[in-house]
Amino acid sequence: MKVNRIIGIDEVGRGPIAGPVAVCAFACHGDFVLLENDKKLPLRDSKKLSEIQREQWFKILSKLKSAGKCDFAVAMIAASEIDRIGIARALRLCVSRTLTRLETSEEETIILDGSLYAPKEFTNQRTIIKGDENEMAITLASIIAKVTRDRYMTKLHEEYPDYGFKDHKGYGTKAHYDVLAKHGPTPIHRKSFL
Repeated sequence: MKVNRIIGIDEVGRGPIAGPVAVCAFACHGDFVLLENDKKLPLRDSKKLSEIQREQWFKILSKLKSAGKCDFAVAMIAASEIDRIGIARALRLCVSRTLTRLETSEEETIILDGSLYAPKEFTNQRTIIKGDENEMAITLASIIAKVTRDRYMTKLHEEYPDYGFKDHKGYGTKAHYDVLAKHGPTPIHRKSFL
């Protein structure tokens, strides 16, 4: 599986005021085809899909991973760590962890979205502006990262039901700031973002 892989990397959760940042590395061969897509399910950046569509893609990709047709890994860093080391360093650490989990060799092709970079030893890497819109491996990474983080935030909602994490996923909505004014921050809020 590892020979000639393309690894697409994207992140979600850079901007929220609560919860972790998540990075996914999605690995596939250049001839990877999404046969399960019957053309009714659009493939685009996770932000442009509905929650139901993202969950459908996650199910398809999990099946393909189980069948050995692709691989992916997600790394998350908690709010307290983001406060301690900063968001840029947290993202770099997540990228590094996902590549380690995929046992990525230094020669493999790595494509990253936006302002993400892999560690320097990965010499065949390229950062692509709007890669999540134009590169399938990055698009799929964005979907997996978003579903993983959203599920985590929904789970945190059970622990902190007053904060509405299942709805806004930690982003700074008016409703979120209203609850913060009333109850104050939780341990999962990014103090440096407030």
